[in-house]
Amino acid sequence: MLEIDQVKINFDSTGLWVLNVALAVVMFGVALGITVDDFKHLIQAPRILLVGVLSQFFLLPLITFILVLSIKPQPSIALGMFMVAACPGGNISNFMTHLAKGNTALSVSLTALATFLAVFMTPLNFKFYGSFYQPTANLLKTVEIDFFELFKLVVLILGIPLVLGMIFRYKNEFVAIRVSKLLKPFSIMVFGVIVILAFTKNIDVYNAYIHRVFTLTVFHNMVALLLGFMVAYLFKLSFKNRKTITIETGIQNSGLGLLLIFTFFDGLGGMAILAAFWGVWHIISGLILASYWSNKT
Repeated sequence: MLEIDQVKINFDSTGLWVLNVALAVVMFGVALGITVDDFKHLIQAPRILLVGVLSQFFLLPLITFILVLSIKPQPSIALGMFMVAACPGGNISNFMTHLAKGNTALSVSLTALATFLAVFMTPLNFKFYGSFYQPTANLLKTVEIDFFELFKLVVLILGIPLVLGMIFRYKNEFVAIRVSKLLKPFSIMVFGVIVILAFTKNIDVYNAYIHRVFTLTVFHNMVALLLGFMVAYLFKLSFKNRKTITIETGIQNSGLGLLLIFTFFDGLGGMAILAAFWGVWHIISGLILASYWSNKT
């Protein structure tokens, strides 16, 4: 293996446990803003549903695989790309869609659907493409990841909080809305602080290898955003919905990816550095794009 494939990001078990809880709370907060009607709206608009699922869970992992075949990055970096592409859209996409004057209701509905589908699709896509590409398949053998355990963790931190949050919203909508407004920003802040602290302890490693993933991550994110827009354009969606699909495809839940990397790959260098930088960069690129679109009709 190349040097970066042997680098480990140090992250203690206590921090990992808190990271699990923080992400679960983030998802619970997201779920408090979701209703059954959000899913009904998607069912009533099957073309938009198809575009959202196709772009995010089928085409993005496939295009990422083609990128890896073309560029041939180090195996751990390639695994990081597969992990990010396999994750659902990040909940910050709802805010960015609103800023871009996109279809915010559609964004919330797609986030809900993506979170639900990610319970199955994230482990499935990561396993399929990670095993299908020989260099990453060899690396997976050395790590000996248990994909059933991966599936169980995704269920615990995505599936269960989603269901509990929706039930809470159904039982007491007024309280759920008020709690959501307080819980979401707080839990995201806690999650961010934990990740920052983890990388502060490994700042030398991060500085030594960030140049290996900088250009690749920026390009990968641009491809994801362009993919979302082009798929929505080909399906002749309105400009408002194109903006929504673009942001949903390009803004991935890299926090989930980082958690899975710390849990199952012991903070494998290339994976962790790429996922962490994606988490920073997609906020920058998303805000730039949303700000530009906010002035367009």
